[in-house]
Amino acid sequence: MEEPAKKSASELRFDLVSKDWVVIATGRAKRPETFAKQERQKIEVEEKDCPFCDLQGQEKPVLEYKKDSGDWAVAVVPNKFPAFSRAESLRERAEGPYSVMDGVGFHEVVITRDHKKSLAEMTVGEVKKVIDAYQERYLDLANEKLVNYIAIFHNHGKEAGASVAHPHSQIIAMPLIDPDLQQSLNGSKIFFETRGECVHCKMMAWDKEDKRRIVFENKGFLVVAPFASRVAFELRIIPKEHHAYFERIKEEDKELLAEALQVALNKLFKGMNDPAYNFFLHTAPVDGKDYNHYHWHFEILPKTSTWAGFELGTGIEISTVEPEAAAEYLRKIE
Repeated sequence: MEEPAKKSASELRFDLVSKDWVVIATGRAKRPETFAKQERQKIEVEEKDCPFCDLQGQEKPVLEYKKDSGDWAVAVVPNKFPAFSRAESLRERAEGPYSVMDGVGFHEVVITRDHKKSLAEMTVGEVKKVIDAYQERYLDLANEKLVNYIAIFHNHGKEAGASVAHPHSQIIAMPLIDPDLQQSLNGSKIFFETRGECVHCKMMAWDKEDKRRIVFENKGFLVVAPFASRVAFELRIIPKEHHAYFERIKEEDKELLAEALQVALNKLFKGMNDPAYNFFLHTAPVDGKDYNHYHWHFEILPKTSTWAGFELGTGIEISTVEPEAAAEYLRKIE
């Protein structure tokens, strides 16, 4: 009698877009529930000492949304310590064998009013105001000289790099396309040129048929745990219709996006005991080229692991929770 095949200690999964392999460590996989028991590092700052609670201490907001009461609800201000700053020229130059240019661009902070309430704890309407701010500033910055790409991202928790406890997102407009997005654009283009279809639409169609990795969906968006998840509980929010450019999102779709983002973050908040995470937008650049092969989306990466020698040496990431198990667990969180 033939012996049953021994279960492998891990599974290598291939990412259709990035062309990277990831390791799903089935042999030392953790139960999803174990992440809810982990202790979280908190940034303890009183409201009276918080730089974002009083807008008077900030530069004049470039955008401000008010509540019915007249108090501000969402404000966008220039970053006091910008990674990029406004200029008329990149001053491109050579230094020996190296190329150098000035860090020209814009760096802004999107601040929500409540000092303690994270996006996961907000209402869908409150989250939509944040998305409104993302879009409005994106459209304005896209018209600025020397801006070819606009990055929107949010760091939550100390382990995710947040240095201020007050919930806030950041927007950076810059002349370069970041390497991570460039890899995504290249992978999408190659798939489109060889298969004649969008790789994200293809993956989404399979997820809708397979169903195991779907965490939430509404009329306009799908929240999925990617097949080749880089970290445990990685989530992506993808518009069901093919669109390359986030900034062209319609008003009714912003409500649906707000719901999908709020639900995804709330499930992580409740199911994993408020983990640290980063989320960011991947969308087509604003450099005037045609990117209709691309499909914009948000990626959410909880800080469930730290890179060590293997990851640093190989660039291959290890996830200790199968995306199917993560999605099943999160679906049950109300």
